[in-house]
Amino acid sequence: MLSSLGTSFYLKEQLLLCQMQNFGDAPLSYGLRPCVKPTSKIKLTVHFHIAATVWDHYMTVKSNGGLNQMRTGIADMVAVARIMNATLVIPQLDKRSFWHDSSTFSDIFDELHFIETLQEDVNIVKELPLELANVPRARKHFTSWSGANYYEEMRQLWKEYRVIHVAKSDSRLANNDLPLDIQSLGKKLVERLRARGGRYIALHLRYEKDMLSFTGCSYGLTDEESEELRMMRENTNHWKVKKINSTEQRLGGFCPLTPKEIGIFLRALCYPPSSLIYIAAGKIYGGNTRLLELTSRFPNIVFKETLRPMRELRAFTAVEGPTQILRSNRKTITPDRKGLVEVFDYAGNGQQIEGIFVVTSYTDHAQK
Repeated sequence: MLSSLGTSFYLKEQLLLCQMQNFGDAPLSYGLRPCVKPTSKIKLTVHFHIAATVWDHYMTVKSNGGLNQMRTGIADMVAVARIMNATLVIPQLDKRSFWHDSSTFSDIFDELHFIETLQEDVNIVKELPLELANVPRARKHFTSWSGANYYEEMRQLWKEYRVIHVAKSDSRLANNDLPLDIQSLGKKLVERLRARGGRYIALHLRYEKDMLSFTGCSYGLTDEESEELRMMRENTNHWKVKKINSTEQRLGGFCPLTPKEIGIFLRALCYPPSSLIYIAAGKIYGGNTRLLELTSRFPNIVFKETLRPMRELRAFTAVEGPTQILRSNRKTITPDRKGLVEVFDYAGNGQQIEGIFVVTSYTDHAQK
């Protein structure tokens, strides 16, 4: 995934979703299957030797994102703690996000039930033992969408540390065994995309109002829009930084590329105007007017609502949704935003012709 504070999108020559295979065939899944409520039909094909596990290593977690994102992240961390033979300390919830939610874990979840339900699989405690409160900790940003083998390798950290602090919990674990109904929805979306032109680009703009306000990025916006974002930032108590220099943010590469810049960038990578683009993102700030800066270069753009009527999508509002469904391990590109801004401004001043920009951009990103 092409991600940062600002822009993230995925460029995929072909997107093959969740190949239909037996769930038990997933590599290093330990035979576990995701479920909301286990039934008598579900049997684990691998049995853990819990009694033989020594729980003298601890993992603290800072969950991030919205409530559903934190919920799924916590579920991932339970599995990660088990793989790493760690005692899981009750996770801390994100209190600084756009949602202004100061709730603790026990405010939302039944803490005792959480501990007791999982006691046969993972040791969970409410807080670190006092003797470990001030010991050095390994602070880790685990790689997104990692498999069990990755976390088995992370066990090497226990040779030097007794406590690992996980700074983010979202999307840390690969989830290959999606429920059949979600696989079916994803398959239909992919089929409809392919029916429109075969290959396509899944584009995640990250150009939502809260993102622009939080990062202080107002390049290309009107004075009224810039003021609206400033007021949102000022009135969001949990955002510590209130005064942000938008120009410095952009020149430092900390802002999302605008829809116009994304369009120029994709054209510079030699994607033809006829390319099919699936917009996998939230509501774009500025609406259709701002999106026109992209559609003028790539008119063949679709949204999830275009592919499936809302009545068909409504049943899946509690899952990660079409953005997650349409991900795969295909070619991705991480743009050098800082470098691109310099090129955009250089070209904007009339000092560089379009052809040279294409060569510069393509050369810089061809190997990424």
